[in-house]
Amino acid sequence: MARRTDIDPGVVRAAVTAVRDWLLDESRPTPSRADLAAAVRGTARALAAAAPGHSVEVRVPPFVAVQCIEGPRHTRGTPPNVVETDPRTWLLLATGLQDLAAAVAAGTVEASGSRAPEIGRWLPLVPIRPGEDRP
Repeated sequence: MARRTDIDPGVVRAAVTAVRDWLLDESRPTPSRADLAAAVRGTARALAAAAPGHSVEVRVPPFVAVQCIEGPRHTRGTPPNVVETDPRTWLLLATGLQDLAAAVAAGTVEASGSRAPEIGRWLPLVPIRPGEDRP
């Protein structure tokens, strides 16, 4: 699991900046797999560092899965509290361009378990405001 000291906010911000235009406008060219992976992994690991623990697992296939939020540690099988989504939706959540509850309601995020929605307290991780030059 990532420790807070392992996360360089500048690196995470740069990774998000590399995919920013696509997040704001899905008709823009899709970022390279490497850029997308860096942004997804960086933001997910930033969440794990900001909310350390093992009670909720956040999955963004095919790039990353992290455990976060203090509480009972899960060690075998499927965790009781899971948030799973695609890379674009995760980045929309991580940047504040989409609300977690709205994404769950729209079916773009699967959240199981009573603690899964708690990740919303730590979002956004790298805020983007439409109309600004950079996040």
